[in-house]
Amino acid sequence: MNHPVDVLDQVVRDLDGVVCAGSVAGLSDAEKLDLLRAAGEVVRRAEALIVETVASVPARSAGSGDAAFCGQFGCRSMSELLQRVLRTDAAGAGRVIKAARLVRREVDISSGGWLPALWPQLRAALVDGAVGITGLLAATGPIEQARGRVGAVDRLRADAELAAWARGTVVVEMDADADADADPGIDVDEPEPGPAATPEDLRILAQRIVMFLDPDGAEPAEEAAMRGRGMILGRVKNGLIPIHGDLLPETAGQLQRIWDAYLNPKVDGPPLPGVQFVPSDDGDARDGQDARDGRDARDARDRADRDGDVLPSGDPGGQVDTRSRAQKQHDAFTAMLGIAARHDEMPKLGGAAATLIVSVTAEEYATGHGWAHIDGIDTPTTIAAARHTACGGTIQRVLFDPEGRIVGIGSTDRIFTTHQRRAITLRDTECLIPGCHVPASWCEIHHVQEHARGGPTHTDNGVALCWHHHRTLETSGWEIRMDNGLPTVRGPAWWDPHRRWRTPRPRSESTGRSTSTSTSTSTATGRRSARING
Repeated sequence: MNHPVDVLDQVVRDLDGVVCAGSVAGLSDAEKLDLLRAAGEVVRRAEALIVETVASVPARSAGSGDAAFCGQFGCRSMSELLQRVLRTDAAGAGRVIKAARLVRREVDISSGGWLPALWPQLRAALVDGAVGITGLLAATGPIEQARGRVGAVDRLRADAELAAWARGTVVVEMDADADADADPGIDVDEPEPGPAATPEDLRILAQRIVMFLDPDGAEPAEEAAMRGRGMILGRVKNGLIPIHGDLLPETAGQLQRIWDAYLNPKVDGPPLPGVQFVPSDDGDARDGQDARDGRDARDARDRADRDGDVLPSGDPGGQVDTRSRAQKQHDAFTAMLGIAARHDEMPKLGGAAATLIVSVTAEEYATGHGWAHIDGIDTPTTIAAARHTACGGTIQRVLFDPEGRIVGIGSTDRIFTTHQRRAITLRDTECLIPGCHVPASWCEIHHVQEHARGGPTHTDNGVALCWHHHRTLETSGWEIRMDNGLPTVRGPAWWDPHRRWRTPRPRSESTGRSTSTSTSTSTATGRRSARING
């Protein structure tokens, strides 16, 4: 039997003959496609051999006296050894090491036999060349992140399903009540060949499996995402300023919708840089007067005396807003996207405004547990994001039957009108949370009593909140209620130990309230999409 190294040396010589012969350029298109397919088979099997080799290296326990594998060859770590031997970078070496951990098989001390790998079916698919390192990590990554909340039995079931998709085989599940004579050629649970899944397909499938197995994992994911969000401008390089950061799924979804609107073939594309002058009209004059009225109200507020139940808008301790600069810039960018999407000059997309669409099942929306989907973004988001989007948008209920057919469509308008928004902006002047000075004209309008629970779209039920405080209202400890049409707030215990309901800021005589008709919503089951023009 030839040594494995001798076999691989012969493979290398054969490949050299193919590459150096110069015959690739003369192949037909069909032959080139076949060549790429065969090369992919070679690459995946070479990756499987590398991973299996690294996985077979035994771990040396501290104090055992045995030199580590990498130390025997003058390297400080396995990563350094792989970088030198495979001529890859640190990221590539790290992916090999991570893949090796997933498919490593330990020896049973009592029997001396091999124990199954952590992902046995995907390991077999790797060895067979059905999946490479990229596909293996894409399939296991989402489930590994939720590993503490996914049991071993569920993980093995996911392993089998993902491996079947990687091989291009799915299981045909026959209805027990179906007529057996309808198609005698198909047996129950018979594998049906199909196209093999790409690593991106496996990643999306794994995310869907996690959403089913770990519906409560949305909350810790939400906390991690809120901490990690941010945007910064880099240093100038070659006359350009790079942008770095991480966006929340709803922010990325809104940005993608705006890009789609501008890049729509039916429009002229994005506008050229420059300034465009347009004639003024009565509407512009009215908006300008509203802005002046807002500034006058703010000046009157600042001059007014404050009593014990009125909270100053300042924050000397700097405790109200603990966001980093990168997080503030991210949130400001999100608010800018919402304003841009509502602008009259924004191109239409499919005959409608560039609308952020978030879909969630009615049951998960009602309970607050589970995951939601943003149109155009593969990464699932949380129910909190769906609630935040629905608060200022339109809920459209789309009912599906068990087979996925649309059986009903409904819509509930919950957007504050321009006149209502203008009145609330004039009354609140800025974000309602004390210490936050984001102008009300930049804020979102929040339903104090949730619309889904019967809260009306009425000025007596709407307050101005900046994107950040609107997005985090349920978890920040701030509470809002309406007192005879005027909003009052109660701060978290660390900010106000007495937890008293207080007026956020004094009202000037120039502020007033207007009324509008209220609407209510009815309950329904099925999948719904919350839409907001922004």
